[in-house]
Amino acid sequence: MAVRFWFVHSSEVPLREQIVTQIALGMASGELRPGQRLPSTRELARRFRLHPNTVSAAYRQLEREGRVELRRGSGVFVKAQAVSDISILSGADEAVADRVIAEVFARAREHGVPGPVLRRRLERWLAIAPPDHFLVVEPDDELRGIVVAEVKEAVRFPVRHCGLEELRGNAAIRAAVTLALPSKAQMVLETLAAGTDVVTLKVRSVPGSLNEWLPVPTTALVGVASRWGEFLTHARTMLIAAGMDPDSLLLRDAREPDWLRGMEQAVAVVCDVVTAKQLPRKMRVIPFRLLADSSVAELQRLEAAMRN
Repeated sequence: MAVRFWFVHSSEVPLREQIVTQIALGMASGELRPGQRLPSTRELARRFRLHPNTVSAAYRQLEREGRVELRRGSGVFVKAQAVSDISILSGADEAVADRVIAEVFARAREHGVPGPVLRRRLERWLAIAPPDHFLVVEPDDELRGIVVAEVKEAVRFPVRHCGLEELRGNAAIRAAVTLALPSKAQMVLETLAAGTDVVTLKVRSVPGSLNEWLPVPTTALVGVASRWGEFLTHARTMLIAAGMDPDSLLLRDAREPDWLRGMEQAVAVVCDVVTAKQLPRKMRVIPFRLLADSSVAELQRLEAAMRN
């Protein structure tokens, strides 16, 4: 799968920043997968009329951030992620489950575990209550609020949340399905007890989500609002890269007092799902959902499996 690039040369956002932002968001959304080869410096420069030094600088920054790997003579590759998503066995996989159980009995016999002891231990493990809620783990308070709101829209099970510090030594984690964004999944996994799984939530593709609203008339005034600072930064970069005039963007931090002042002049307001609920109904709201459709579907499959 190839990520779609777009650049605006006459922009106050440096082209290097446009490259870095689009590749980072492409990785987060799954458009760029671990091990995937990126366009060469020469190819990207020629296709979009960029200076090769600009592309090289962007790739070097991404390498320093641990996002890509520069292989001499081979090219630039998306760096492999340490955490992969967990999966749930479907009904068609019952044969696999039977083989796993058979292996357990075989290993027990090899180690001389008596049958009654094995049976008692199996009954104990089967008696442990299955997960009864989702737990969103995210250090950033504002981002966590957005993710929790979107997860609550997708499932009916209770959704709780915490930061990394609250996660340590939390015995209730055994009754939860732990969720984390790609950038934090490794930290969460390292904080949890060994053997605990983390479901890595995929992030929606920004260009794909904006396509239906583009192109925006250059004279139109568009609002961008969120309590999460990075939302404002990324939205601004992508909208300008899509051809929006920087002077046509009204950026509003929803944590600030009087942040709604002047927003009624905008033809539409791009915002997160939490901020969307704070906007007056008369405004045209374009809520940008952070979670990819594939992650929403996965959460619903997980919920169905827990109910059964």
